[in-house]
This record gives sequence, C-alpha cells and structure tokens, in this order.
Amino acid sequence: MDWINALARAHTAGTIGVLATIIEVRGHSPREVGAKMFISAEAASGSIGGGNMEATVTERARTMLDGGMDTVEEVEFGLNEHAPAAYGTQCCGGVVRVLLETIGRRPTVAVFGAGHVGRELARILSRHEIVLHLADSREGMIDGVLAATLEAGPAAVHLHTLPAPETLIAELPDGAHLLILTHDHAEDLMLCDAALRREGFGSIGVIGSATKWARFRMKLTAEGHSEALLERIQCPIGVPDITGKHPAVIAIGVAADLMRVFQKGPASFC
Repeated sequence: MDWINALARAHTAGTIGVLATIIEVRGHSPREVGAKMFISAEAASGSIGGGNMEATVTERARTMLDGGMDTVEEVEFGLNEHAPAAYGTQCCGGVVRVLLETIGRRPTVAVFGAGHVGRELARILSRHEIVLHLADSREGMIDGVLAATLEAGPAAVHLHTLPAPETLIAELPDGAHLLILTHDHAEDLMLCDAALRREGFGSIGVIGSATKWARFRMKLTAEGHSEALLERIQCPIGVPDITGKHPAVIAIGVAADLMRVFQKGPASFC
C-alpha cells in the first residue's frame, strides 16, 4: 500500500495532496470499493484501476492542488466504450464513483532559539497539527527530554542543532512562519537579514522590545533592505495586552497571535 507511505511522507513534510478512494462500484471494475491512491503535485502512489479513470482522477486532483482547493469532490466514471474518455476507453462494463479529498495541508512554523521562551513556545505549538522546526546553534540545548516532550504531540517535529542556523531558512517551504528568539541579538539580526533575502514566508516575528527593533531597523537598512521589506517583520511579538514576562506567559501570547494567523485560512500560510 504505497499510498500510505506517500500520505505519511506528506503529513510529516506538511505538504498537500489528494486522496482518491473508490466509494461505489456498480457492475464490473478493475478495482474494488476502498481502493485508494494518493496524488501530490509531483507524484501519484497506489492505484484505483489505471486507464482513463485513473488518469482523469490524477488530472482533477492536480487541478484542485493548483487552485488551492480544500474541498471534497465525487466523480463518476462509466467503464464502457460509450462513456466520454480523454485518456482511452475502459470496457469493464461497470460504473465507479471516486471520492477526492484534499488532505495534508498544515502550516509550517520554525522557532529559532531553544532557550526558556523557545522551549515553552515549542511545547505549546507541538500540540497543534503543524510542521514544527526548532533550531538552536548551541550544542546540548535540544536534549532528549525536550525531544520526547515535543514528539508526543500531533505536530511533525524537526529538531536542528546548527552552528549556522540561517541555513535552515533556505530549506523551509513557502508560507512558513518564522519566530526568531535566540540567545544572541547578533544571531537574531543575522536571521532577520537571511529571512528578508528570501521571499514567500507567511510571517516573520522577532522577540524583543521596540528599542531593540529600532536598532535592528537601522542595521538592516544599512544592509540594503527597504522600508517596505522591513514591514514584513513583526517586533515585538505576541498579544500586546498579555504583558507578563515569565517565559510561559510570553510563549502563550506568541502562540495565541500565531493561531489568529492560522484562522485566516490556508491562504495565510500556503
């Protein structure tokens, strides 16, 4: 059942696909009720019977993906020489209904910094259906205890100890959300610079005060970033009227603000 493996890989990566399932067969068909295939933008795994039916389902699934459609559809095929067919005739003699379900769409969040706030934030986010990256440049900051806690939740968790954490920015998918809260302001600044040099992120947030951001704005402007580009970065982050300074309180505010973005719908992160 290679469609299961393909679906699992898409779930882990947070990429979207369409699951096609035969839900009704009347007469003869090359596959039975319950046969499935998983179709992504690049590949198709499993089979619902080949021929015109499978080719048409694959084409329709990719149209759904290209259009960003989070929908469920049913399509019906007559398997005889008189039925309309774009990809050849199937003469099994039956009629088949196929259910198309768009699944796998999950936001990606990258948290840079596994300090007190970063760890608390990662714990909260790991309890949501997202793809979560947690990165730190320091050895030992992401230990087995933290890993076990994060991996117990529904999130697909990716942990990174990176001497140059900005290298992760190039690997993140379009629509990803970045939260920068490392132990070092110089590292925060470097990550901001790297993030602004790439298009397509859903949001970029940096922990800190208005004073910190004023300094960052000057330095990032000196690096050639325009005022319009700098508006992509939010600093401070979190819900403004949650003012506590305990790491868990800060993390709750940041996570709550991110949930607002998610509730705007798939267009906000894909």
